[in-house]
Amino acid sequence: MNEPGSILHDGFLLLGFALVFVLVFRRLGLGATLGYLLAGAVLGPHVLGIVGEAEQKLGFAELGITLLLFIVGLELDPAKLWRMKKDIVGLGGLQVVLCGIAVSGVIYLFTDFSAPAAIALGLPLALSSTAQVLPMLQSAGRLRTRFGERTFSILLFQDLSIIPLITIITALSRNPADAGGPPGWLLGLETIGAIVGLVLAGRFLIRPLFRLIGNLGEREMFVVAALFTVMASAAVMEALGLSTALGAFIAGVMLADSPYRHELEADVEPFRSILLGLFFLAVGMMLDLGAIARNPVFVLSMAAALIAVKAAVIFGLARLFGMGWRPALAMGLLLSQGGEFGFVLFAQAQNALLIAPEASSIFSAVVTLSMATTPFLMMATRRFREAPAVAEEREGPNGERAGALIVGYGRFGQTVGQMMLASGIDVTLIDTDVEMIDVAGQFGAKVYFGDGTRIDMLRQAGAAEAEVILFCLDGDQLPPDLVEAVHEAFPQAALYVRAFDRRVMVRLRDAPTALVVREVLESAVVMARAALDALGLSQEAINRAEDRYRANDRERLDVQIASGDVRAAREKIITDKLAPERTPS
Repeated sequence: MNEPGSILHDGFLLLGFALVFVLVFRRLGLGATLGYLLAGAVLGPHVLGIVGEAEQKLGFAELGITLLLFIVGLELDPAKLWRMKKDIVGLGGLQVVLCGIAVSGVIYLFTDFSAPAAIALGLPLALSSTAQVLPMLQSAGRLRTRFGERTFSILLFQDLSIIPLITIITALSRNPADAGGPPGWLLGLETIGAIVGLVLAGRFLIRPLFRLIGNLGEREMFVVAALFTVMASAAVMEALGLSTALGAFIAGVMLADSPYRHELEADVEPFRSILLGLFFLAVGMMLDLGAIARNPVFVLSMAAALIAVKAAVIFGLARLFGMGWRPALAMGLLLSQGGEFGFVLFAQAQNALLIAPEASSIFSAVVTLSMATTPFLMMATRRFREAPAVAEEREGPNGERAGALIVGYGRFGQTVGQMMLASGIDVTLIDTDVEMIDVAGQFGAKVYFGDGTRIDMLRQAGAAEAEVILFCLDGDQLPPDLVEAVHEAFPQAALYVRAFDRRVMVRLRDAPTALVVREVLESAVVMARAALDALGLSQEAINRAEDRYRANDRERLDVQIASGDVRAAREKIITDKLAPERTPS
């Protein structure tokens, strides 16, 4: 098992090198992707050569992209996806077509490749790296923003365009074996049929399966069922020669409005992270340093041309669709690299006898090099992509003191802040939503721009003098280790946290907080009380119902916190009419 090529030997080296490189690159602020790529290059055949079979590992690690698209699909219900249709078809479609034409034109005009070969190389280069861009959006907290949705729309259409691109390459093929392949219209019908089949399977097979597992209370079976769902949808697509990631995405969308969404996301996320890291390690191992060494000027100039052309085209399209020049520039640079599907399409072009194996290696190196430049480009252009007004407000309330520091001034934070100000408490407000900051300013509220999940920003905002720090952030943005770090940095301040749901409360069970509040609990109780009043119940009966619910909910939550399992004490959920409690005589 310790021989080179064994699972134990290769796994030990891959994880060890990944751990070191990613930690270093994270520390330097360069992102995890570049660390994985460089670790793979060092381990690969062109440097140390101690781990082999990169192609085999890449095929396995592509499951990480599949899991990533499944998780993204869980965040988008069909109604939301329908609202994004203009960006998916319009912005995404134009991006693939215009970037494909532009890059193919550059290759044809400035190299010796024939027109069919230039098309077979240029069209795949129009696709960007979903595996790189989506984690960058997630880590920056921008995936669910308007900018993130538009960027994802382009990536989604790129996945959909795999079939047309394969059809084009097949049509240009010089290989007689491809002449008997299925026509493009048949592939299109197979794609539609596969999508419809996955939708029906999700509705009539997968949901009942999860309902059965939920009733049985088998926690580990959720993991098995989640991975089965992803791999089955991917396998169906792969059998038809379609995009496996697209199949997983559709499966995620079909389960997005189910009650199992959060459970599935929590179960799949660890596998997604590990396999996505392995994917980039394998890409780094496949980087043909020999091809780069033989043609350094060509590889570097082609990578630069690819980045420049795609960034310019996407910038222009984003402006055409009404985006400001700063977010348009950010989108152009973020999507300027080549993508992982390029490796697949280059192999397709090679099998079609359109390009030589050497050309496939060189352009694979171009894709990898372009992916490695993205973190640097985003860092280097940060001050150009951010509005000057934001940069001025970054300094925060230097020198000011406040008894309370509120992080997040959305709907929740506004209520908390106004109650504290109404009590005569000095309050400092910080948020990262520039539009909200401007609107709040119109109503006379001073909100400083700053990322309240950063210790240095909290210190700059006066956290060292604050008696209370209130995290009123929307969504699930506050991990336990961050709460621990804030407590250690500012031990004099009591920490109050707005929790998205009871899952977050369970996760924060050991965190040093003064109070964790579920964001919709009290408003839901208020509505229930009003409805009971309208139904004619007495105030005494309404109070008893509220006390009964709160006691039951508190008891259930205590069990969940003690066990660390959000599915614990499910029998305490009130799912049927209870007999009214009698008033003691």
